[in-house]
Amino acid sequence: MQDEKEKQQDVKQNHKDRIQDSWYRCEQFGLDHASRPDFATLQKGILNDLVDQHRSLLETTENEVLPYYENILSNSACMIVLADRQGHVLNTWGQPRFGSAEEHGLIGGNQWSEMGAGTNAIGTALITGEAIQVGRDEHFLRANRFMVGSASPIYNTKNDLVGVLDISSDAYLPQDHTFGMVKLMSLSVENRLIFSAFQQEHFILSFNTNVVSLDSHWSGILVLDENGIIVSANRRAEVVLARDLALLNINQVFDIEMREIKHHPSSLPMKLLAMGRYQFYVKVIPPVQQIMRVPDFRQRADYVSPSQLETHVENIVTVADKVSNSVEKSTSSIKTPSPVVPDNVIPLAELQHGDESVERLVRQAHKIMEKDIPILIHGETGAGKEIFVRSLHYHSSRSKEMLVAVNCAAIPAELVESELFGYEKGAFTGAQNKGSIGLIRRAHRGTLFLDEIGEMPMAVQSRLLRVLQERVVTPLGSTEVYPVDIKLISATNRTLKTEIKEGRFRQDLYYRISGLNIELPALRERKDKAELIKYLHNRLRKEEPGPDLSEDMVDLLAKHPWPGNMRQLAHVLKVGMAMADEEILEDWHLPDDFFEDLDVIHHSDEMQIHQVDNSEEPIEKLIPRLLIEYKGNVSKTAKKAGVSRNTVYKYAK
Repeated sequence: MQDEKEKQQDVKQNHKDRIQDSWYRCEQFGLDHASRPDFATLQKGILNDLVDQHRSLLETTENEVLPYYENILSNSACMIVLADRQGHVLNTWGQPRFGSAEEHGLIGGNQWSEMGAGTNAIGTALITGEAIQVGRDEHFLRANRFMVGSASPIYNTKNDLVGVLDISSDAYLPQDHTFGMVKLMSLSVENRLIFSAFQQEHFILSFNTNVVSLDSHWSGILVLDENGIIVSANRRAEVVLARDLALLNINQVFDIEMREIKHHPSSLPMKLLAMGRYQFYVKVIPPVQQIMRVPDFRQRADYVSPSQLETHVENIVTVADKVSNSVEKSTSSIKTPSPVVPDNVIPLAELQHGDESVERLVRQAHKIMEKDIPILIHGETGAGKEIFVRSLHYHSSRSKEMLVAVNCAAIPAELVESELFGYEKGAFTGAQNKGSIGLIRRAHRGTLFLDEIGEMPMAVQSRLLRVLQERVVTPLGSTEVYPVDIKLISATNRTLKTEIKEGRFRQDLYYRISGLNIELPALRERKDKAELIKYLHNRLRKEEPGPDLSEDMVDLLAKHPWPGNMRQLAHVLKVGMAMADEEILEDWHLPDDFFEDLDVIHHSDEMQIHQVDNSEEPIEKLIPRLLIEYKGNVSKTAKKAGVSRNTVYKYAK
């Protein structure tokens, strides 16, 4: 009884910590409790495309899962919401009693991210990757405190987070019941995704501790190929068995061989031991398409035919000659196929638009990507370091594997070690039940990008150095070592040699990460700035139709100092395009903070303009008069007076 109370207390404390962490993130996003939710509503066409992309998830939820929960919709005033991995609402079911769609915001195309809507069940579940219930007063924004949200993430067969299910109500439902229900519903969706992906040609095992629960949504599920290899499993299976099941043979989990499973009646449950200790009831679900295969023992790895033994040496010589001749003839005529680059990755050739220094560093980095040499990128915040790295990765031989990008400054210092190196089950308080593989092992055979590496704590630097030296990872709480093959790219906006002198960065680690050192220039320093502005504008127009860019506007943008670099440029262009509403982009469409940075440049010019001719109308009278003449148009007034917009605002008061 005491243990149960302690567990409940731990759960409450864990929940409280998650809400506090979320509120802290909201403050970092610049929100306050009185802020209005910004749902960044998608245009209808984009929403339709998004729905098409998630058609399988939507149909599985609506047709195969929700019918089991009709009583929720019919007996209570709540909404069931399905959102994608960015928090965009894909569809809703049910009728709430907390007002119109415009008031509650739970409508298709609205984005319920923490950044826009504060702490909320959908956004917080997506950030944490775990189910959560957010009470009325636990919402960061007061505008959302009319409801209680219970949300649970949905993972696909590759264990990637693909969406989230949410039940939102006005708090008249038993909340523990609702929270349990939404977790069960997300498990149901995941199970159906597994069945739809594998049921045609694979054996599926359902197992549970009780025979009557074998068909329930909380049963463990294993997917086996014809050799008994586990090719997929649901989250429940990994939690119950408490181990990584990927590519194990079924005889390593249960006391049974695959040949017995193949011949076991599907309607007859059996009792098996897992790992020689735990007893489960198991149900076999054979493939829908029974594929007849004739045994061929020649497929075994140790089989060698008599003819192969006799002519082994002769064949090696003959084949080698043929291959050599073939290669010599073909290499001159056949070009290496270009890699398939995702739409959100900029091709290498488009990283520069006439700046020779950028062209040179792109060429150098591209060559080094195929060598066992680390890359260290120096550059200001927002200069496009991650964009550069993504392009390098997808134009390399590692493009088929993962690019794992880690912002060392964004992860709390106490979590960096566990996030990078992974941990075993129960390695520390708050650890996931099944442990974590860690970001370095996720990048195995791919690319690991450590952004803001200068922010990495000293203790973690020591462990990273050991990984780079020995090429193995040891998770927290474990004695096992796992070999890793990674291409390491690091980035920093600090001067690491200064950090070394001041004792904040290890010198030996510095020489491990600084193979090819690259200085990515700030936007204001680039010689191709105008062409780069046009290029980014055109890419943004492909995402969403927008206005043309006049030469005057390009000149104005090119004069800006851009302290926020590429990130600031993209922000200014997006705001301007939205304000212009498909007209030609003019300076009055741009955000006010754009002109604040220009003030530094123009201030001295303004003073000179008004001191050239003493007979000129005083500026404090000129600006109010021009404002009246131009009917309050600040940009036209500023242009006529030869001053910045901020100066107009100053004297208009």
